[in-house]
Amino acid sequence: MVKILIVEDEIAISQVLKVYLRKAQFETQQVFDGSKVMQAFDEFAPDLILLDVMLPGQNGWQLLKEIREISKTPVIMLTALGDVNYRLDGLNNGADDYISKPFEAEEVVARIKAVLRRTAITSAPTKNFGQLTIDTQAHEVYVGKEEIALTPRDLSVLLFLADHPNQTFTRDQLIEQVWGWEYDGSDRAVDLAVKRLRKALEKWSSDEGEIKTLRGLGYQLSVKKT
Repeated sequence: MVKILIVEDEIAISQVLKVYLRKAQFETQQVFDGSKVMQAFDEFAPDLILLDVMLPGQNGWQLLKEIREISKTPVIMLTALGDVNYRLDGLNNGADDYISKPFEAEEVVARIKAVLRRTAITSAPTKNFGQLTIDTQAHEVYVGKEEIALTPRDLSVLLFLADHPNQTFTRDQLIEQVWGWEYDGSDRAVDLAVKRLRKALEKWSSDEGEIKTLRGLGYQLSVKKT
């Protein structure tokens, strides 16, 4: 059963989320104080975290940073802060999605399912494209024996493309699949992510594959068929 850690200090909101998530067949654990989140994270080992920003003990931004230092577990930020800059800060610092209060519990469940689909562990935990190896369970990428450091967002782009080799996706499709449908920033974010990925994977032989631009169409992970 997929496990969701609910980090929300407003008990009424937390209880509503718990009811709806359990109805959707998720296992849940609740935390009401920011200072207790990392212990719960270690002990519960959630598959996804709903993380409120304004918390007693330690705020959500600090917790997101700590989580990202040790894990790529999907995180959806919950906050009453609706300003676009806050949303962009959260997404740029490793959040997988962002939901502003007030929200409908059904929407939260739908968004959780969407994020889990984007970050799902595939049936083949390791993908090999010549010297490029992508461990989808450990979320590690190697070219040969060298591990490649990627941001959570860039890794998500690569994982999605690797799940669909030799298929072309428009910027809008990539934004929907990786950034989420609520993202309202520029589609240049896709171009910049691809640029960073190409730089990170520059030691991967172009004879084996590359992230290709198809003008007027989009991007694809073009790999040699075996």
